[in-house]
Amino acid sequence: MPTPLAERLRPSLLQQLIGQNHLTHAGGILQTALASGKIPSMILWGPPGVGKTTIAHIIANNLHKPFYTLSAISSGVKDVREVIEKAKTEQNVILFIDEIHRFNKGQQDALLHAVEKGIITLIGATTENPSFEVNAALLSRCQVYVLKPLHSEDLDALLQYALSHDEILKQKKITLLETEALKKDFRGDARKLLNLLELVVDSHATIELQITDEMVQSMAQSKIALYDKKGEQHYDIISAFIKSMRGSDPNAAVYWLARMIDGGEDVKFIARRMIIFASEDIGNANPNALLLANTTFDAVNKIGYPESRIILSQCAIYLATSVKSNASYRAIEDASHLVKQFGDLPVPLSIRNAVTPLMKNQNYGKGYQYDHHSELNFSGQEFLPDEIKSQALYQPGKNTKEEEIRAFLKVRWKEKYNY
Repeated sequence: MPTPLAERLRPSLLQQLIGQNHLTHAGGILQTALASGKIPSMILWGPPGVGKTTIAHIIANNLHKPFYTLSAISSGVKDVREVIEKAKTEQNVILFIDEIHRFNKGQQDALLHAVEKGIITLIGATTENPSFEVNAALLSRCQVYVLKPLHSEDLDALLQYALSHDEILKQKKITLLETEALKKDFRGDARKLLNLLELVVDSHATIELQITDEMVQSMAQSKIALYDKKGEQHYDIISAFIKSMRGSDPNAAVYWLARMIDGGEDVKFIARRMIIFASEDIGNANPNALLLANTTFDAVNKIGYPESRIILSQCAIYLATSVKSNASYRAIEDASHLVKQFGDLPVPLSIRNAVTPLMKNQNYGKGYQYDHHSELNFSGQEFLPDEIKSQALYQPGKNTKEEEIRAFLKVRWKEKYNY
């Protein structure tokens, strides 16, 4: 199987890199650093597919220094320490960490001493604002270089370069009649652009090929699998994940979870959605679901990738296999409808708090019955405004736990709320 097109075309010199001229032009920051043979530790910040990994490889290749690569999605503190130990016996080691923003505080702290002492030169790549996602102590030891999305003319140049320079593509007679469909969905992402070009070419076993927008669109819709954290796939897959848990299918839930993890989705986003799900779709049918989901959110923030995927999986399976009830969700929805329908109804005088003599004179708190003075710690007094008395907003679901709640309420309220 041939090397993917994007990898075959990876530049070996800064002059060959398309885009990022503000960093790579003659006399620019990176060119000057390479010419001196000495580069600082740095954070390369920019959107996917604009050259962050490529720049790291160019630096290592041109300086002829030992080069190690880690991904924050699949590596942990142990991997970082192994590279640092190797660096202590080598000279001028460069460590490239892709998606460094996914390292938690402990993982980033493991780099501090080695960067400060010059044991390693760190090159971190991130799609997120490093001011928020990288520890201040580590950030202060690095230069931050901002990479820009590739413009339409950059993508056109990249397509022409691929057709004229790639050893496989230039064996064919390929004409780009239209390029909008190739470029429109990738927001300046060169890697995805080249992947799609290669997919279209490989699907046609002919020497001569004229590429049109219609041809590209049909291929993209039927075969290409993308995960865009800010695009439609982001919302489609989280929807599939939630619906799988709601439908009590742990197999599908874990599959869609894996799709998000492999796509680099933020662990905090996934965990937040599970907290919401625990209340919206499980609620008091199993109150422990909310506790576990909240604990999961705390845990994955401490652990980070890759180990946090195990914690997310445990929680997703627990939620998917838990008894379900949306009674709490329906209750607040119905209550909100009442608020909109009746407006700001006054609080009954009997349950207002009389904190001044004037309030007492106006009968604030008069007639309030302290429930703990009654049998079953229940007085049976009314708490809703007169206009909406006897409105039953909460109807327990038909599950073991909420049937117990229903029985509790029926003993106390009798037929009032039809429990």
